[in-house]
Order: sequence, then structure tokens, then C-alpha cells
Amino acid sequence: MYDVMIIGAGITGCAIARELSRYKAKICVLEKGDDVCSGTSKVNGGALHAGYDPKPGTMMAKMNVRGNQLANELAEVLDYPIRRTGAMVVCINPDERGKLDVLYEQGIKNGVPGIRILEKDEVLAMEPNLSENVVAALFAPTASYTCPMQYTIAFAESAAINGVEYRFETKVTKISKVGDHYLLETSKGNFETKAVVNAAGLYADEFHNMMSPDKIHITPRKGEYILLDKPWGQLFSATIMVLPGKMGKGVLTAPTIHGNLYIGPTSYDIEDKEGVNTTQEYLDKLLYEMDHHLINNVKLPKKDIITSFAGLRAHEDRHDFIVQEIPEAPLFFEAAGIESPGLTSAPAIGEYLAGMIGEKMHLEENKDFIPERKNVVKFINLPAEEQKKLLRERPEYGQVICRCEKITEGEIIDAIRRPVGATSLDGVKRRVRAGMGRCQGGFCTPKVMEILARETGRDMTEITKKGGNSRMLIGRVKEF
Repeated sequence: MYDVMIIGAGITGCAIARELSRYKAKICVLEKGDDVCSGTSKVNGGALHAGYDPKPGTMMAKMNVRGNQLANELAEVLDYPIRRTGAMVVCINPDERGKLDVLYEQGIKNGVPGIRILEKDEVLAMEPNLSENVVAALFAPTASYTCPMQYTIAFAESAAINGVEYRFETKVTKISKVGDHYLLETSKGNFETKAVVNAAGLYADEFHNMMSPDKIHITPRKGEYILLDKPWGQLFSATIMVLPGKMGKGVLTAPTIHGNLYIGPTSYDIEDKEGVNTTQEYLDKLLYEMDHHLINNVKLPKKDIITSFAGLRAHEDRHDFIVQEIPEAPLFFEAAGIESPGLTSAPAIGEYLAGMIGEKMHLEENKDFIPERKNVVKFINLPAEEQKKLLRERPEYGQVICRCEKITEGEIIDAIRRPVGATSLDGVKRRVRAGMGRCQGGFCTPKVMEILARETGRDMTEITKKGGNSRMLIGRVKEF
């Protein structure tokens, strides 16, 4: 019998798990994917929004502003990368100038610090590569950006260090109330727990509707992105956004934490909750938006596009976060409809829900809670003396496996051996970026597979891209 079971190991589920590990409780996270951050959480640009966009008084506004504060404070504690550059919402059409005032007033009501409107000259002084057609911009200095994968993994590892259990490739199919506890039926057997936290992202409505007569509906809202090579990472210093529309915050562009430049997302609703394919039509629209509205006298060459990708946001019909205990189902808690700014809001949602659960269940404080967590060592970034010292202790750091990103064998081994360690190629990629460079794994994939096989005790034919049936090899040549 568990005290709390969390459904979903995205950023929201992992943030809740870390906050709950402050209590003495038996906690488990169930995830249908093979790893943390295997769904929506991994597929975004990593923007940590300031909080001017949500409507004042909503749960979204409250969690966004508090989440931004916590995300910035916890970066040092949990050792995930962050860059505090601020964000600009750019107005290109003079007729839309008043929309900046609306966002400014919302930001003031939401308590966003330092927000202000910049006129054209000041905007171009800060971002000289912006279009000369810019009229004005809203500037929010507390906005920043991170790596969404390393961010999520940091919370997951911290929770694991403090005793939280993770079960992957475990799909929850049914939840029932049995006496004073809940029975969760899954693809890997049944589990009993006193309390449930529904943080299932796109599928949160299905679990909510099993428990509540007040039905909710989540629509997959698709966003496609383009990632450009590192020379383009110097184009802008801040996150640049166009004025938001009815479907979301609008297209934005920013340098990634690793020096690339991303553009996106598009925004349109689909029916398929697994529909993460990209489309030429929408990718062309992203390039058109940049070339004609945001960049001054520069045309983005298609040859510098490293990859494109798409993600799905969990858009609930009421367009607000649902963070609550379901009234008709005592000790059934949920964080549903967590779309953008969900990445930013996750630490606040974790704090809020864990506090609610701890109080409702009368949980005892875990006085042995360890707040700190250290990331994988990035060998190339170490000073020369520290590199020499590390090489004497662990010579595998001297073997570069991923040449594009300069990732060593030692870093890949650490990614596999860590709490909630990598078990697939994508798992390694999320933790240390092997395969994320210009060649997209064209050279390093076989070597990474060899290391995975050796470290996990599996045959090469058992190594997968992302768990399940995604095997990279189907057999050995001599066997055919």
C-alpha cells in the first residue's frame, strides 16, 4: 500500500513528487513512457514566462508568477541550467499597439516585477537584429529560459534521492475507489494507494472523468518548432515573442540554453493525442513569420535547420489550470489542463498541491530531506586543472563519443548510472545531449548503444530509442 501515487512523470508530476518527498510517505510515480520527460514536457523551447499573459485572478496567473520565482531560485539548488535574459513581446502593426497596454496591465495585476513598455528606439538598441518595422515592445525582465529536459530530470532525480519510486512503461488503465483507498489497474499489475495525484497531461481528463461527475475535456493543441544551428544562437539575446492570439502566446524565438536558435510554436487543435508529426505547411509558416516580421534584412537559410519537432499542449476547454482535490473523491488530487505556461508553473503547482496533500493526510515532515542535487559534469566546460584531475580518476572522460556536442563516455556512463538513469538512446540524449548536435546522432549512435548495452547488461539488439518496441536493431547479420 502506497501513501501517494502520482500518474505522470512530466515536469508537473516530477515537481509534485519532489515537494511530496519533503514528507515521510511512501510515494510512487507511474509513467506510461520509458523515462521522465517523455511527453509534452520535453517538446518546447524552455521559456520560463514572467506571467503577464494569463488573465488576472486565474489559477494559471497565480501559478505562473510564483513558478517563475521558484524556477529561478531552484536553479542553483537543483543545478539545472538557466539564463535570465528577459522577454519581449513585439508589436509590428501600429494598429495593435494597444494590445501591449492590455498585457502590461495584466502583468501589473498579476504581480510581475519590473515589467515595462519600450518604444522603438529602445527595443532596437537592445535587439538590433529585430525588424525595423517594430513599433514597441513589452519587456519582462524576470523571464528566462532553461533546458526543459534537464529541468524536469533535476526535479525527478531530487525526488528519487529523497525516496520517491518511479515505475516506467506502466500505463494506468482504470482507477477505482475500494473502501478507504484507491485501486489503480495498470499494464504491469495493480497498485493500491491511499491518495492519487493525476498529473497525466493530455490524458488527465480521462482519469478526472472516472472520479468526478463534473466532466472536463482536454484537446491536444499542437505546436511545431524549428531548431537552427548554433551560429544563429547569437541572433537575439532575449526571448522574442509576437503579440499573442486566441490560440496561445504566439510564435516566439530565442537562443536555447545550449546556443542554438529555436522558432515556434505554431498552434492548432487536433484530435490525436499522439499526433506529434511535423508538417511542411506549418514549418514554412514559421520561417515566413521570422523572415517577414521579426528579423531585419536577414533570411534564414533552410540548410541551417538541424531538426524540426512538434509537441501537444493539454488545452482544457476552460483555459485554466485545474489544481484541486476532487470534491466527490477524497484524496484524489489533480493538476489537469496544464498547458503553457506549465513548464514555468510546475514548481508552484508542486508546492501548492504537496502542501494541500500533506495537510489533508497529516503527513509528517521528512527531516532527512536533501534539497540539493548535482547535474552530470560537463567535461568540456571544466577548467584545465579540473579536467586533468578528473581524467586521472576516470579516464573515460577523455573519450569523446558525440563530436558535435563534445560529450564524453564518462558523461554518458553517469547519465545511465544516476538516480532515475537513462535506459534508452533518448534517455541519454535528454540528460547529456549525445545525438542532439548538427548530425543528429549520425556518428555517435552506435557508440552510445554500445555503452548502454554494457552498462545495463543488455544485448545490443535490446537497446531502444525510447522504450517499448522502438528497437534500433532487429538482429545480427550472421543470424539472417
